[in-house]
Amino acid sequence: MLNQRYAAIDQGTTGTRVVVFGEDGKHFSPAAIAHKQLTPNPGWVEHDPMEILRNIRTCISQCGVVDAMGLAHQGESVVAWDAQSGLPLYNAIIWQDQRTESVLRRLRAEGVEETVRAKTGLPLDTYFSGSKLGWIMRNVPGADELSRRGQLRLGTMDSFFMFHLCGTHVTDYNSASRTSLFNIHTLQWDEELCRIFGVPITALPEIRDNIGHFGDVTCSGNTTPLTACIVDQFAGTYGHGCLQPGQMKITFGTGAFLQSITGTVVPDAQGSGLLPTLCWKLPGEPPLYGLDGGVYNAASAINWAKKIGLYSDIEEFSDFPDQPAIARGLAFIPALSGLGCPYWDRSAAGLWAGLSLETERKDMLQSILEGIAMRSAEVIYAMDKVRPIGDTISVDGGLSANLYFKQFLASLIQKRIVTPSNREITAQGVALLARKGLGNAHPMNVSTQHVTTEPAERDLSPYFAKYKDIISRSRNLRSE
Repeated sequence: MLNQRYAAIDQGTTGTRVVVFGEDGKHFSPAAIAHKQLTPNPGWVEHDPMEILRNIRTCISQCGVVDAMGLAHQGESVVAWDAQSGLPLYNAIIWQDQRTESVLRRLRAEGVEETVRAKTGLPLDTYFSGSKLGWIMRNVPGADELSRRGQLRLGTMDSFFMFHLCGTHVTDYNSASRTSLFNIHTLQWDEELCRIFGVPITALPEIRDNIGHFGDVTCSGNTTPLTACIVDQFAGTYGHGCLQPGQMKITFGTGAFLQSITGTVVPDAQGSGLLPTLCWKLPGEPPLYGLDGGVYNAASAINWAKKIGLYSDIEEFSDFPDQPAIARGLAFIPALSGLGCPYWDRSAAGLWAGLSLETERKDMLQSILEGIAMRSAEVIYAMDKVRPIGDTISVDGGLSANLYFKQFLASLIQKRIVTPSNREITAQGVALLARKGLGNAHPMNVSTQHVTTEPAERDLSPYFAKYKDIISRSRNLRSE
């Protein structure tokens, strides 16, 4: 056991990588491969699932001999495929995709949103999987016929990958809970929800605990058990060590993804706009629940600023004036894809407020960082109100390296921000779960080194109130 190694497959929105961990906590990444982003229509985002499957196999082939594998994946992105050929009927439809907004407007008008929210914890939003799978059933040739013949397979991307890697049609409780088709109280696919979204329940995968034997993966002559599966954001939660009620993490990736742990009972979100969510379920134990909140645009807002020519080097997001841009009257609302939690409003659009002849490019860059922090703070305040969170919040992702951003956020929420020195925190979570799924219970020697950002005494709450007012002005600006 002392020499055992674990491969963490981290299949994300922009690429696939694998990280190999040893019992001593030391790790290395032998392979990382980007994949194409397909945008056939405005608001549509797709990936080629066969391209990504090839990338996963290539990454695995670079690992050498490992004792177990775990899979983290994109969560709400979906695939439909033929059980006989294994071939997808259509590209994977990605969590960012907004093609089903008109369908969701109709469902809201029909009054079903509260039914969906009560059973799943989720609002009617294009972010989640149910409406995407329904779109496939209505629009992709052959889907309905395959369903009638019992040959259709539907699921989030993990189930497609495991079908090919392990020969099984399975998913896990956490992944299922992100679909809008899974009842977080009964822990089963829900027939009423499947009817609402137009998804055949018989085509959905079997749901299993987040750890256990999902099947065996054969690559380069080696056969390895796959013993963990989980959505990438919740792998990060586990990797941060957020296991007890009140602990919280934020991943600043394409968006900002915030999760806090509440316990073994489904939390009452109290109309906050937060999402009661099933974080993971381990064998013989009740599920662990938490609160989830997403800000649609974080790194994507930074990348957009580069695309329009506001900066050319990421180092330009530094050396700002000590005074916040919002204190000088300049605010940016990063609603480039709409407003996520707690609004769940796709009608909102990105907005700068307070521009003047004195506004310079550097001011605009500063305001972008502050806008992402302010939107994150909205979610943090809501979480703290529903279930108090501790004095420390763990963060990872690209923006966690920006000193101004972390200091502004820490001072805004008056909590300590901790950034683990290990940047492979999602992969670490997957490796720890895969190891646990193999039956290893004693602690693995992972690094606990971190950088701490203490909140300044400056009171930023008046600016937060001003920002909330500006957010209200960003709503209903987007044409349908």
